[in-house]
Amino acid sequence: MRLSTKGRYAVMAMADLARHGRERAVSLAEIAARQEISLSYLEQLFARLRRAGLVKSVRGPGGGYRLSSASSEIMVSDIVLAVDEPIRATRCAVQGSPKGCMIGGERCITHDLWAGLGDEIHRYLSSVSLEDVVMRRTRRSAPLDAREGVAA
Repeated sequence: MRLSTKGRYAVMAMADLARHGRERAVSLAEIAARQEISLSYLEQLFARLRRAGLVKSVRGPGGGYRLSSASSEIMVSDIVLAVDEPIRATRCAVQGSPKGCMIGGERCITHDLWAGLGDEIHRYLSSVSLEDVVMRRTRRSAPLDAREGVAA
């Protein structure tokens, strides 16, 4: 399972905006050049980010985009959900549906495993702010497992 390109690029672009947009609006062309992302793709992503209320556009000379809130208040999960469908690890068509992915409508034997993984990914992305990304304060490894006394 992978995070889609939309989600990854949106987080990259928002981190760039958080880093370079503290004092002024930042143009999508600047972000596109620094992050090596297609300008037309960024335009599509930022339309979704604007509709979700994560960025605001500034018109006129020196125009571009600014964060709508402090980078410490914008969670990575908010960005991903604004541009993507929710992250799913199951193969079921509708997340949370009682109907499963099997031909008869039941859930496959590993459904709860993959649903749990999806929940953990969402929980992690909900715990990381855009400021954490910019300041490189994201966790790189799992916390110490108290039951075994070793890193998980």
